[in-house]
Order: sequence, then structure tokens, then C-alpha cells
Amino acid sequence: MKIRFLTGAAMVLLAAGSMLAAETAMTGYISDSKCGAKGANEGAAECTVKCVKGGAKYVFVNDGDQKVYAIDAQDKVAGHAGHHVTVKGTVEGDSIKLTSIDMAAAPAAAKEIKAREAGSGLATGKAANKPADKP
Repeated sequence: MKIRFLTGAAMVLLAAGSMLAAETAMTGYISDSKCGAKGANEGAAECTVKCVKGGAKYVFVNDGDQKVYAIDAQDKVAGHAGHHVTVKGTVEGDSIKLTSIDMAAAPAAAKEIKAREAGSGLATGKAANKPADKP
């Protein structure tokens, strides 16, 4: 009897442990469920708000794979429509339970910074052999 009880208790604990999902952080855009990944850009804020007012829901579009995630806390993302953000939360299938959202650098800005560093030699630690810009 004790063995059955201990075995049952161990199974319950294992099942509960496997149900706990790890928190993850992803960077991407806040779009709407009507446009999805097509609305994942800086110029889509007005369209996103319009679609949500028309009944669509806010979604998160991951930069890495363009996967669209439903967002549980619509009120937390309302001020970020069309923004490039970093979200933290627990992913469950095609949805994310949000714990935080913060602004992220736009992808174009990140590419521009890398290009400037490469041109100035900052990326390699060597100074570029270019003449100084004249005013």
C-alpha cells in the first residue's frame, strides 16, 4: 500500500514539474491577428490599431522565425502596436503568457550600428584607413 502511494505521489510530482514551462524572452513586433506577420513592421502601428478596433487581437511576431503568437494580456501591449519589442513570458503552443514587454531597437537601426562599427574598424579593433570627413 505504501509503495502504491509513493509511486502515485512521485508520478503527480513529475507531471506537475513537466507542466511548468520556462520563461523565455523574444524580440519582434506587436501586430494584429488579421495581418499577422505582414503587419510586423514599424509602419504598421496605425493599421494594427484599426484592425484591433475592428475586432482583431494583438499578436506578437517573432523576428527569428516570423511565428505569430497570441497574447494573453491584451491590455499590456495596447500601447505598443506596431512597435519592435522584447517580450518575456511563458510560451504555450501558439500563445504567450506575458510577464513583461520592453521597447527594442529596430532591426534596421541594429544593422546600421553594425555597419558603422565595421566601417570605423570598431568591430575588428582596427582603425579604418579613410580620410576624415570634411565639413
